[in-house]
Amino acid sequence: MAKKIFTTLIFLSCAIGYLSAAYMILPMDTKQRDHLKAYGIAYWVLEKEVESYWLLNYRGGSFAFQHTPIFEKECLTRGVSFEIIPDGQFNGILEEIADPSVNMDAIKLEVAPKVAVYTPEFNAKGERVQPWDDAVTLVLTYAEIPYETIYDRDVLEDKLAEYDWLHLHHEDFTGQYGRFYRSFHSYPWYRENVRKMEELATELGFAKVSQLKLAVVKKIREYIGGGGFMFAMCSATDTYDIALAAEGLDICADVYDGDPQDLSAQGKLNFANTFAFQDFELKLKDPFIYE
Repeated sequence: MAKKIFTTLIFLSCAIGYLSAAYMILPMDTKQRDHLKAYGIAYWVLEKEVESYWLLNYRGGSFAFQHTPIFEKECLTRGVSFEIIPDGQFNGILEEIADPSVNMDAIKLEVAPKVAVYTPEFNAKGERVQPWDDAVTLVLTYAEIPYETIYDRDVLEDKLAEYDWLHLHHEDFTGQYGRFYRSFHSYPWYRENVRKMEELATELGFAKVSQLKLAVVKKIREYIGGGGFMFAMCSATDTYDIALAAEGLDICADVYDGDPQDLSAQGKLNFANTFAFQDFELKLKDPFIYE
């Protein structure tokens, strides 16, 4: 009899818990006090192996997951705005989003992605790179989203497979060092950066930095083809495609790689290799123009 009563109590407890289930909404509209920290909370919840939803175009792309006192406390600690709603109301939101007449979607999130940031250990001036030196690492650090840094050697050693997301540093994948020769070639830090990059290229079996960078770009392309995600910004966006289109060509002036460039390279570019850009025109006659 006692066993039967105990079993009944457990059942009733579970039923009550189910009926009182609630969801937490992290609004990403003007109601949110700290949008970046909200992303960090969403990531943290996934780390706890709790299924979440990313509600695209719903209140700025809000996040939702089942309410627990622990999640509520963490939001309060990090200063993240949240709302607690019953599961019936949340299901209504999902129905609203599913309406074909609205431009919304509910993406189920199940795994916290492992993030890599492509960035050198030291900057061009020889200073150790800090999180605040790059917009991506600054945001990730503030949001409390963990990441690891990788660079050319790691990419060529196939370590990209260890990550789900790749964020690209402000890189010049053409091997022209951002075309900063005119402004900084006499500075010791610029010369030291060139020396280090040429040394790295030699260590990895390449005659030129441009060849090293092309190999890195192609490895990243393999990574994306295998299901990896990439986010690029600044010069990493266009120089990535330039390097792919210029494969087999010399588009670097002698001040960058020690030998003349192919001034007819424009007509030989292979735009079938690129990811995003087509029919762009290279500024070959003036090797000092950045963009």
